[in-house]
Amino acid sequence: MSNPESIILHLDRVIKKFATLKHPVVNDISLHLDRGEILTLLGPSGCGKTTLLRAIAGFEALDGGSIVIAGNLVSKRGYCLPPEQRGVGMVFQDYALFPHLMVRDNIAFGLTHQGGKLTAEIRQRVGEVLQLVGLSGLGDRYPYQISGGQQQRVALARALAPRPALVLLDEPLSNLDVQVRLHLRQELRNILKAAGTSAIFVTHDQEEALSISDSVGVMQGGFLEQVGTPEEIYLQPASRFVADFVTQANFIPASYSEAGWETELGYFQGKIEEVEKGELMVRQEEIVLQPDEGGNGTIRDRQFLGREHCYRVEMASGRELIARSQAGKGLAIGTKVKVGLELQSPKVFPL
Repeated sequence: MSNPESIILHLDRVIKKFATLKHPVVNDISLHLDRGEILTLLGPSGCGKTTLLRAIAGFEALDGGSIVIAGNLVSKRGYCLPPEQRGVGMVFQDYALFPHLMVRDNIAFGLTHQGGKLTAEIRQRVGEVLQLVGLSGLGDRYPYQISGGQQQRVALARALAPRPALVLLDEPLSNLDVQVRLHLRQELRNILKAAGTSAIFVTHDQEEALSISDSVGVMQGGFLEQVGTPEEIYLQPASRFVADFVTQANFIPASYSEAGWETELGYFQGKIEEVEKGELMVRQEEIVLQPDEGGNGTIRDRQFLGREHCYRVEMASGRELIARSQAGKGLAIGTKVKVGLELQSPKVFPL
C-alpha cells in the first residue's frame, strides 16, 4: 500500500463522455501514481488512453470522478483547472517544436517571463536540461538541423524544464524509425529516472510498454482492465483480453474433470470454482516443437525474426497455433511435428 504522501497522481472513478458516442470513452477509472514512477497506458486504438491522458493534462473536462495532482484537486464534474496551472509537462506525438526558434529557445519557451527575456537563471536551467537529455552543444541549432530522435529529446527537455510534478507523453516514439525508437525508449526512461520525475506514457506497442515502465495499465473500451508491474501483466493477466493483447497468446479449449483440465495437448492442473469449460492460455514461447512423422501438428508457415523463428502450426483438429523458438536450424514448411507445452503457470479463462 502506497504512502499517501508519496502519491503524485490520484484518479477516482474518472468518467469522460462525448455526445456523439453512446458509451463513455473513459469509464469509471481509478488509479494512482507514486512519485518517480513511470506508468504506461497500453491498449488498442480507440480504447480511451489518449482521452484519459488529455483529461489528466486538463484538455478535457470530466463528466464524473476526480483527478488530484500533487495533493491538489485539478478536475471534477463542473471544475477543470487550466493545463498551465497544473504543474504538468506534455510531450506530444509530433513534438510540437517551434521551427523558427533555436533548440535553447524552444526549451526556454515555458520559462521566459513576460516579454520573453532569457534571465541568467533561465539560461542555467536550459543548460541543465540540455545536459540531462544529452544535447549539450546543440542549443544554437534549429529543429530542422537535428534528427528526429534529437527533436524528441528537445521536446522532453522542454517538458522537464519547469520542473513539473508530472510529465505526460502521448505516443512519443511512434514517428521514429524502429532502431531509433528502440534506442530512445531506454534513453527516455534513463532521463526521467535521472530527473526523478513521475511520468505517464501512452502507447499501443506492447514491447515498448513492458520495457519502459514501472507499471502498466491495460485499457479496453474505456475500462482499465488491469494495472500491475510489467511482469505481473505478462505472467498473470487478469482477463482474456489482457492475455491476448499483451502476450498474443494462443487459447486452447479445455474441459475440467477430476484429472484436471483436458485439452487436445494433454491434461493440466488448476481449478476454477464452478467452471467446467474454459480456454487454456498458451504463450507462443511455451510451445515446444519436435519433428515427428507421427506428430499431432504440421508446420504451415515459418518466419525468421533474427533471434527466433515464428511458426504457424496446424493441429490434427484443424486448430492453428503460433509458436516461437530460438533461432537455429529452422523447421521446414510441411514438417510433421509433435506439439508439446512447457507452461510457466497454467491459466484457464472461463468461457
